[in-house]
Amino acid sequence: MKIFEEFKIKDLLLKNKVVMPPMCMYSSDETGYANEFHFTHYVTRAVGGVGLIIMEATAVSPNGRITEKDLGLWEDGQIAGLKQIVKVCHEQGSKMAIQLGHAGRKCTAPNERIVAPSAIAFDDKSQIPHELTLSEIKAVVRDFRMAAIRADKAGFDAIEIHGAHGYLISEFLSPISNKRKDEYNGNAANNGRFLKEILEAVKEVWPKEKPIIVRVSADDYLQGGMTPEFMSDILKDFKSLFDILHVSSGGVAHAEIDSYPGYQVEAARYLRESCMVPVIAVGLINTPDIAEEIIANKRADLIAIGRELLRNPYWVLNTAREKRIPYEYPKQYLRSFNIF
Repeated sequence: MKIFEEFKIKDLLLKNKVVMPPMCMYSSDETGYANEFHFTHYVTRAVGGVGLIIMEATAVSPNGRITEKDLGLWEDGQIAGLKQIVKVCHEQGSKMAIQLGHAGRKCTAPNERIVAPSAIAFDDKSQIPHELTLSEIKAVVRDFRMAAIRADKAGFDAIEIHGAHGYLISEFLSPISNKRKDEYNGNAANNGRFLKEILEAVKEVWPKEKPIIVRVSADDYLQGGMTPEFMSDILKDFKSLFDILHVSSGGVAHAEIDSYPGYQVEAARYLRESCMVPVIAVGLINTPDIAEEIIANKRADLIAIGRELLRNPYWVLNTAREKRIPYEYPKQYLRSFNIF
């Protein structure tokens, strides 16, 4: 099966094309430090054979948290816990990335100043955010830069910039949430300017041999919102600044979404072809056959298995056994997987 083939980009060599996408665990505390749960959670999926594990949304500043229980990488003390997780996952054969993000107007952590590109609340139950000034935008860019330095010190093999799901970068990208009257809104170049500046800052400090991933919401499913075509126009302006595109959708505002296995794959295929970049497809992909079809038909380069990996941490091992694919199972479990 093609999902079991290696994938290489820059110095990153994955043993298969299965990705665990970032999924918030909300299991830290107000310090943002990783703990024993995070260790067990990620190492289990590494034992289970995942090629690339992308750790959950990790805030670049305290007010960048989605909740008060998010992981953080805004201070040096947060490096050690992440470094230990990376080390042991490496020992089990998985490569590790971390998703860096800022919640923007969707921050619910208490006692934090909520910020956004425009002073528009997410919904009628949410706080009206402070509209970022030009100098404050530059400060957020610096926060991403510093978090990238810390991610490298923790030993991550790749970094993902979270530009999806209605969080701060996504808020700048989408016409739904960005109503600014300056150079950060009004056309593809302006709506993408904030993400471009973050990528430029990260690229200055991130090792050249390690890939940079960008995650985007390609469709807001709302009139006047983001579309795959507009996202393509945005990304084409600076596609040289990243190596892999992780294609999701929704989140900037409440919308009706027809969710089904692979419902975001067409947007991934479109952006793969229009921007000519490798893509990760994600979205309720839960069976080996669906994953294989996507890769075999060149609709994506890597497959993110999310909720299914929460239910079954050994999805890769079980798939190899089910499909009778030669696989180097963990020696501790060999007696189980080698019996057909």
